[in-house]
Amino acid sequence: MVSSSLQLPDQGLLQLLFYIPFILFLFWGQRFQTWMILNAVSRDLNKLKVFREKSRREAVDYVNVTLKPTADPTERIDQFLEYFTILPVDLDPQGVVRKIEHVVTVRDDRVRAEIKNLAPAASTLQTSAAENILEVATALNIIYKIIRHFYLMGKRTNSLYVLIQLQMVMPILLQEADALVSAIDAFKQYQPIGDGIGAMVVGKLMLGKEKRTVAKETVISDSEYKGRSLILMKAEGPGGYVGQPGTAVQKLFEEMNNPVNSIIMIDAALKLEGEKSGEVAEGVGAAIGGIGVDRFKIEEVATSKGIPLYAIVVKQSILDAISVMRKEIAEAADKVLNMVYRVIEEKTKEGDKVLVVGVGNTLGIAQ
Repeated sequence: MVSSSLQLPDQGLLQLLFYIPFILFLFWGQRFQTWMILNAVSRDLNKLKVFREKSRREAVDYVNVTLKPTADPTERIDQFLEYFTILPVDLDPQGVVRKIEHVVTVRDDRVRAEIKNLAPAASTLQTSAAENILEVATALNIIYKIIRHFYLMGKRTNSLYVLIQLQMVMPILLQEADALVSAIDAFKQYQPIGDGIGAMVVGKLMLGKEKRTVAKETVISDSEYKGRSLILMKAEGPGGYVGQPGTAVQKLFEEMNNPVNSIIMIDAALKLEGEKSGEVAEGVGAAIGGIGVDRFKIEEVATSKGIPLYAIVVKQSILDAISVMRKEIAEAADKVLNMVYRVIEEKTKEGDKVLVVGVGNTLGIAQ
């Protein structure tokens, strides 16, 4: 027999308890969601801050230890991290490429002048490494400040949609930031990075051959393969430069009486998720990244002369592209060479002239 003092809960109370979570979510659900997203973004923002501080510290240490400046470089480096570039107006697209090239050239010259002022006795290799490290530190500083701006704005305005967008892009930004930090070790040790695979392939073809400078930090050599005349081009190594292949191609065509019959370009390419690093693919077009100036110049020359553009790329992730070259990528060089030879045999005939351009950062890659 059940004691009369024990009573079952009222049915209405049970229904109220059942609906309380829905009522709370209806009125305060968005605030709770905003609070959760703020915490998640705040943690990721702290990671970006750690990356930024590490890159700054690495830049200061490299300049102090390796370049041995005449004065404390900390203040100058902090000023450099705030350095920015304003691209020209593109409302009228005519001539905008030339303007972009001018602005970018001024920026690059300014960066190198700053490094030379810090350490006049530094070698070309050391200067190029310092330039790359400072570019990494600057990029991380910009990424952190932009994300912090939107985080604080979303927090101040309590805007859920601003914070949701931040939360969606943070994993990709953290991956890129981690890749940039990993690249610093490669720059400090003057080791080839994944992006230099194109330059490495052409550098192999240049071994033992006479080189001459055709544009700023860009060299060419002459070679021969099965009755075809080859013109080999890459950025001058082993400094961490990409050269000016677009300007070099233009000058080459201006100097030559007979233009080349084909252009083959070799470069690294970002792989899709699920693809393996080191895979080699063949296509057509100008295989070159960057801001677009060099690509525009090469395409202009090829179009005006009616010259086919063939592209060979080695697929890799963004982390692979700017960190020490992995074994899988280095081993792809032989595959690329075989593909280059096959394209030459299939797409050209004896007596033709073929321009082979190795695109990429030449850090640690000679010729």
